[in-house]
Amino acid sequence: MIEVKNLVKQYGDKLAVDHISFTVQNGEILGFLGPNGAGKSTTMNIITGYLSSTEGTVTIDGCEILNDPIGAKSKIGYLPEIPPLYMDMTVKKYLNFMYDLKKVTLPRKAHIKDVCDLVKITHVYDRVIKNLSKGYKQRVGLAQALLGNPPLLILDEPTVGLDPKQIIEIRNLIKSLGKKHTVILSSHVLPEVQATCDRVIVINNGKIVADDTEENLSKNLTGEHRLLARIEGREQNVMNILRSIEGIRKVSKRGQKEEGVFEYVLEADTDTDIRRPLFRALSQNNCPLLGLQSAELTLEDIFLQLTDDRKPRRAVRAKEILSQSSQPAQDGQTNGGEQ
Repeated sequence: MIEVKNLVKQYGDKLAVDHISFTVQNGEILGFLGPNGAGKSTTMNIITGYLSSTEGTVTIDGCEILNDPIGAKSKIGYLPEIPPLYMDMTVKKYLNFMYDLKKVTLPRKAHIKDVCDLVKITHVYDRVIKNLSKGYKQRVGLAQALLGNPPLLILDEPTVGLDPKQIIEIRNLIKSLGKKHTVILSSHVLPEVQATCDRVIVINNGKIVADDTEENLSKNLTGEHRLLARIEGREQNVMNILRSIEGIRKVSKRGQKEEGVFEYVLEADTDTDIRRPLFRALSQNNCPLLGLQSAELTLEDIFLQLTDDRKPRRAVRAKEILSQSSQPAQDGQTNGGEQ
């Protein structure tokens, strides 16, 4: 669906985007992350055709954005961080105006109704936009992006300013849109990306520093698989049981959390699922397993590690970087899963 090849954007002496290349497949939901000033917004603006690149190409469904801007942009639905709304219009007039502006050929009334139903704004259809809440303004902005059923949706901070219930609704909507659209989602709310996206790209200082699924990023950065277990029983007895389980290569104590209940960090061999043998061994020794959760890196931990400028990285494909990151994690990097 999207091919970004050797993309460069230079402002005078400043290199905002430094030879970026990546692809996005049909039906994929891609999270695009980066700290402020990393080149993320510049890259997204080039993809949408809002900015031109200094070097490189962006091809959207076979249309190169500079050689065929009309063809490429016709395939994009774009929701910027501040939705492009006309506040004195009603929702009805605005969506009809955008329908004409985009030269949509689908049946007007039925198509606009379908879009309104999808983003749940039918009941505010006749209201003036400036009188709507922040959440509904965001929904109206998303509705205009969906007009014409573009195969590609680019959403910049789509849940900013929404309450928790609205965030969940928009998150579920984005996931459902991924069944019929390719989606690029830019957000500073990392749990949002974690819950929604199939794949994550992290950009820092104009370069891609990671490109993979969140699960693979965590595994490659830590080089090991960790679980946090809460177990009832005498501490030393439980330690002996845990050390006897095949596949567990290291056990660390975390102390008592409640009366007679202790926490342990378990490090397993690569690609080994220890949950079932762990459960059986504890059951046979009458030591109830009261809790078990991942202690691997969260997306927030991954983001902070990859964008730490004190740790310089080569400007190469992310999977090359990650394949070399096989050293065991340092103490203090094991608590990413604790919330």
